[in-house]
Amino acid sequence: MVSQLLIAWSLMAVCVAIHAIGIASAARWLQRSAISPPRLWHWTGLFILLAAWIILLHLVEITVWGTFYVWQRAMPDLAGGLYFSAVTYTTTGYGDLVLPNDWRLVGGVEALTGILMCGWSTGFFFVVVSRMFETGRRDAA
Repeated sequence: MVSQLLIAWSLMAVCVAIHAIGIASAARWLQRSAISPPRLWHWTGLFILLAAWIILLHLVEITVWGTFYVWQRAMPDLAGGLYFSAVTYTTTGYGDLVLPNDWRLVGGVEALTGILMCGWSTGFFFVVVSRMFETGRRDAA
């Protein structure tokens, strides 16, 4: 059980690193992309690209977990591993695929990691929207 927890924490750390690099990259890109005064279509385009980038980060993180499950033979194939990982990471939890008993605690840590990473993404999106409104108020004054 302790070894599975260490593995799960290691996978969580990989996801945090992926997310940190991805969010930092997005923040740098947004700083370069900001124009004044902001225009609706400009911001809409930025939000679409930002949402696509954030979803890509989550998909990469899901792939890390899914490929691990296949590598450990906890899932039968890559399609099953990715599917299980996606429904676990997003806490959808259909229950049509389950991990073997030895790996179930790892699945729980994946779900907690997914909650944290989605919360981080939401917080970042909120900061971007807040800055958009701040820029709009400054430009209107």
